[in-house]
Amino acid sequence: MTTNIGKKCIIRTNRAGVYFGVLADYSSETRTAEIHNCRNIWYWDGAASLMQLATEGVKRPQHCKFTVTVEQIQVEEVIAIIPCTTEAINSIESVTTWKK
Repeated sequence: MTTNIGKKCIIRTNRAGVYFGVLADYSSETRTAEIHNCRNIWYWDGAASLMQLATEGVKRPQHCKFTVTVEQIQVEEVIAIIPCTTEAINSIESVTTWKK
């Protein structure tokens, strides 16, 4: 997974959810990732799976719930790191910030 350092990825954790951002660091020993320019992917519409989200992005961005972007976050219990295509990055970054 260290081959994805510096790439925009979808990162799935065991309990904390799904994130999108630049993978800055990853430890396979502790299953901990540091993510820069990170958004929490709370709800998405228009992709059947995280693999499709990382490959194609979303088809209905107006229905998605993606949080504000934070400069840096560290997450634990990482169970998947999926590098994103340019198409997916453009789609995910076009989703407006969900706020209550």
